Formats: sequence, C-alpha cells, structure tokens
Amino acid sequence: MEHINISIDICVSGYDELPGHIKELVKAAKAATGNSYSQYSQFCVGAALRLEDGTIIKGANQENAAFPVTMCAERAAIFNAQSNLPQLAITHIAIAAKNNDGFTREPVTPCGSCRQVMLEMEHRYKRDITVYLCGRDKVYRIDSVKDLLPLSFVDESMH
Repeated sequence: MEHINISIDICVSGYDELPGHIKELVKAAKAATGNSYSQYSQFCVGAALRLEDGTIIKGANQENAAFPVTMCAERAAIFNAQSNLPQLAITHIAIAAKNNDGFTREPVTPCGSCRQVMLEMEHRYKRDITVYLCGRDKVYRIDSVKDLLPLSFVDESMH
C-alpha cells in the first residue's frame, strides 16, 4: 500500500504587511460584504477579484428562501467578470466575511462549488490565481486555487 501526503503552503500576514495593490483588493472584498443579501443566515460574504488589466470586480452573497438557488460572493464576482470581460484572466481574489459581531476572526474559506469554479478559471486561462482569505486581524495567502482543491477534477480528468 502506498500513501500520498498532500500539503499546502499558506502565508499568514497582518494587513499592514500586504503590498498596496493587495490592500486595495482586500478593502474591496470587505466593502462588498455591504452588498450581501443575507437575511436568513446573517452571514455576509464579499469577494473582490483583480483582472490582468488591474480592473477590480466585486461580488457579494445573495441568499434566497430556497437555499439551493443562493449565490456565493466568489461565483457572483467571477460570473460578472466572465460575462463582461471574458478576455481578461483573473489574477487575484480576496474573500472576506462578517456576521452580527463584525468581520470573522478567522479567515473564511470558499465552499466546494466556488473552489471548482475558481479552479476552472485557472485552467481556462492557464495561470494561477492567488487567493487571499481575510480574517479580522490576519490574511491567508494561497498561491493557487489548486492548493485549495487537491486531486481536482478538470477536463483532462475525462481523457
């Protein structure tokens, strides 16, 4: 029997350690939480992504009484970018969340569906997307979506 060990490298930093263009992206993700429609969970998620030309696109979670038709912030931002600027690759995404107590203490991670959509964007444009997960006092940086979704399913998996 063989064992495979899968590990990821996560860089943890304070906000003051982030470069200016990443601080701007994180600020946009936090601001996007204000556009959340989350009357059922009271859990507001915002995402901001940077396209290769520097454009920032924001998204916020949109809930519905029929939970399966809810849209996550990450997919809202990605689908917006793909609908309006499909010629531009996504280079970075920042994700932030808050509840009734304010921004979450620990960085929040994307759900499985969002990870799969983010992975598809890496695969489509053949370039990594740097992921920033934002907590109240710290930010996790993950250099590729592939690190969030090891043993992933992409079109090569079907050949």
